[in-house]
Amino acid sequence: MTGIREIIAAERAELVEILAELSEQRWDTPTLCAGWRVREVVAHITMAYRYSGRRFLGEMLKSGGNFTKMSDRCARRDAGLLSAAELTAALRDNVHHPWKPPGGGYEGALSHDVIHGLDITVPLGIDRAVPPERLRIVLDGFEPKRLKFFGVDLDGIELRATDLDWSYGSGTPLSGAAQDLLLVACGRMLPPGRLHGEPSARFSTREARS
Repeated sequence: MTGIREIIAAERAELVEILAELSEQRWDTPTLCAGWRVREVVAHITMAYRYSGRRFLGEMLKSGGNFTKMSDRCARRDAGLLSAAELTAALRDNVHHPWKPPGGGYEGALSHDVIHGLDITVPLGIDRAVPPERLRIVLDGFEPKRLKFFGVDLDGIELRATDLDWSYGSGTPLSGAAQDLLLVACGRMLPPGRLHGEPSARFSTREARS
């Protein structure tokens, strides 16, 4: 477990470096998470570090046990209460935090950080490639339940990475960088030009986001 935790720490540290360089205005950039700016995504990422178990349970109860509703409500609230510097510090101070999602293990924690990091960097136009060894861990843990959770329909489509030896599903090829295909599997809509193949229009926005 030491190895995977070091990889998680490296992923978080690299995101801290990116966030530290952002202007105040860029923190208000819409991300790939619908309805969330950079502020809300970072508030969400750091929620596990900032909330005690008791507070987390209390927030869940306020949302009727619905985690999606709870995380959205808390991210929006905390994004308004905490400054960009405070949100960045919350991540910087917890680079080595042992958090892992229930049932997901440390691989799930890495997946969480990688995906939300891309949610931020892609719409900002930051050309960051997730190191292949990290992507491989995330992709090797890919399961059909992820598609179900995000409501993604890939019936008749084969995801085919152009930069890694990885594919998923069968049917009409949808090709692109492995990290972009990971985002597709997580229900994200990508800027045009990142995906290739007949199904690409289904998973791309009509115009690039600033």
